[in-house]
Amino acid sequence: MTTNDKQIAIGMVLFPRLTQLDFTAPYEVFSRMPNTRVYLLAETLEPVRSEYGLTITPDSSFENTPKLDVLFVPGGSGVNPLMENQAFLRYLRQQGQQAQYVTSVCTGALLLAAAGLLGGYRAATHWLSMDLLEIFGVEATWERVVMDRNRITGGGITAGIDFGLVLAAQVCGEQIAKEIQLMMEYAPEPPFQSGSPKIAEAALVEAVTHSRRGIQTTRREIAERAVANLRRDSIFSI
Repeated sequence: MTTNDKQIAIGMVLFPRLTQLDFTAPYEVFSRMPNTRVYLLAETLEPVRSEYGLTITPDSSFENTPKLDVLFVPGGSGVNPLMENQAFLRYLRQQGQQAQYVTSVCTGALLLAAAGLLGGYRAATHWLSMDLLEIFGVEATWERVVMDRNRITGGGITAGIDFGLVLAAQVCGEQIAKEIQLMMEYAPEPPFQSGSPKIAEAALVEAVTHSRRGIQTTRREIAERAVANLRRDSIFSI
């Protein structure tokens, strides 16, 4: 797809307690793509609150979703109940089967997997949830952005910018993506070398992992039930 073909329709799914940067980082890129319409999709048109209270107003309901070229799902603590929300998962499944690209950032990949849209694919997610993604028959990888056929997934939170630029290059061309990156002045120089468990001090990784142990245990239990639901409905595949 190129910008000369037709207007690109990108649907960004919103839900309570999403991680706002999972959403806003790629949104910043998407909003700069030429000949592109970004739809903010939610169950209703009521404002949606992120994990820490930022309020985002949808402009299209799930019921009135237009035909999408790109389906995008962010992550956040709100993914937990949605992994077992069959109406929500049916919506993702329906849109994912029609969209040209099925995409996510961070733990949004768990929702795509729970909808049966990532089985047999390679994908990225937040480093704490890599093992959970594999429960769904997904080959979880440590790449910051993973493209496997028409599935494009980004790693944790800040990977949303990289993900957005990769998608922009895919649908609009590399030159456009480079221009967007330059306008955003995206040339990261982090103040600390602790942004990945691959480079952070072992003690720091252990401390963060320990602090999230209870949350991750609960999320694993939910993921295992979601896999059982997929198997029951004959959607699960490896």
